[in-house]
Amino acid sequence: MTDLKAQTRQALYERAQALDVPGRSAMSKDELVAVLAGRDGGPGQAEAPARRIGSRVAAFRHLAEQVADGEFVLRPRVLTGHDRRQHVRQCLREDHTTRIAADADDATVKFDTLADSLFSFFRGTALLFYRDMAGDDAWMPTVLALGDVHPENFGVMPNMNNVPIFSVNDFDEAYYAPFTWDIKRGATGFMIAAATEGELSAKHQRKVVKHFVKGYVEDMNRLAREGTEQDEEMRLDNAPKLIRKLIENAQESRAEWLVEDYLNEPKTGFRATDELVPITARRDEFQAITDRLVKDNDITVPLRAQGMRVKDVALRRGQGTASLGLNRYYVLIEGPQADGSDDLILEYKQARHSALSGLVPPSSYEKNTRGERISHAQAVHLVRGDRFYGHIDFEGLSYMTRERAPYRDDIDLDDLSKNQWKTYAGICGRVLARVHALSDESGNITRDIEPDIIEAMGPPELFIADMIEFAEEAAARVTRDHAMFQADHARGAFSQLDIIHG
Repeated sequence: MTDLKAQTRQALYERAQALDVPGRSAMSKDELVAVLAGRDGGPGQAEAPARRIGSRVAAFRHLAEQVADGEFVLRPRVLTGHDRRQHVRQCLREDHTTRIAADADDATVKFDTLADSLFSFFRGTALLFYRDMAGDDAWMPTVLALGDVHPENFGVMPNMNNVPIFSVNDFDEAYYAPFTWDIKRGATGFMIAAATEGELSAKHQRKVVKHFVKGYVEDMNRLAREGTEQDEEMRLDNAPKLIRKLIENAQESRAEWLVEDYLNEPKTGFRATDELVPITARRDEFQAITDRLVKDNDITVPLRAQGMRVKDVALRRGQGTASLGLNRYYVLIEGPQADGSDDLILEYKQARHSALSGLVPPSSYEKNTRGERISHAQAVHLVRGDRFYGHIDFEGLSYMTRERAPYRDDIDLDDLSKNQWKTYAGICGRVLARVHALSDESGNITRDIEPDIIEAMGPPELFIADMIEFAEEAAARVTRDHAMFQADHARGAFSQLDIIHG
């Protein structure tokens, strides 16, 4: 620790950069010392020699700039054979540097999950997907993109009045990017999910993707005419039949939900399970963190959480796909009844850099890459969204926050019929158009974005055909990458990092 304190902040930052420490750019010198001391084994142990871990972040940033400038350069998506295998291996090692270096149990769980399912592999490898797109579509209009569009990143969640709504529900990768990046990611996600989860034929996979893109095109044209994106919200009373059924099935008594899934027998705190690890000793610490969250994010506390008294804290393990291995805490807030029947649960989830960072065409719209970026996206995409969505730093890391709710749910893809797949894809395409249209309302886009998007798309049939073709090619590439990953994972390729020797 003493040796670390003697170093300059710049030296500490470079070391944190080599270890891919999340949130390092915003850390003070003391925070960097604390984080690096933990990585080196803490006080009283010999400091490990600094290791230079291979990184191609700067190289891909340069590639994105070259592509955006119209230069004719080699893209990683054209690689084949051993070259492609090495590229996939390096990308996944880089993306999981912190977790591999810490030998985190959840890192192993994540790699096992990616190996077991093609759709999970697609969901958990956004960096690999976007490195294949570095610098693409630089001439297209920029929006606040969701960053990770696929069938399971739409769902039911609470709005600011604790009413269930259906919309986009994951903002971890949100970033200002060409609008086509979300459509291409979404089209590929629907193509792969329709094949693996829906077991649909290639013909029906294309139809599903067509409905997704067509839904986007049609609703973007409607919003350009009506300009109603700020007033629209998909609730039980106005949702399409498929979504209305999802909302109805998701609703559950808060008291039953708490007892069945979270509370201990006396209802004084969390019960220990494989997924939940109570850390009650940190309750006072999280009370201070929660008080600061409310103040720093100007959260208007509703009556159902008046006082924001923290009853208990737990570590949440094994949740998500891309975020497996990152810190996640659940904080139990006492409700008005004080008997455990109406308590709230806030989630503190560690924020990472967006997978799109450094890969999108250069623009003036870049946002802080930590928790603030995520809460900004939620505020833009969900006009009247969860009032507890926010961001806060502690432990030298950045966290986003949101409320867990009894009715937070998403569609069960296994249960969709062929027609329902198409219907659902069309609904998601329309929802995506609406959140893109909000980029010029509360987002950082300063011009009316809908007319620009419509002009950029050109003839609708041509645009839809282009997106289907992109999705087919991308899905085939993801399938090949997955097979190579499975073989590499079985051989232990992701238990170590690419260390630069010399």
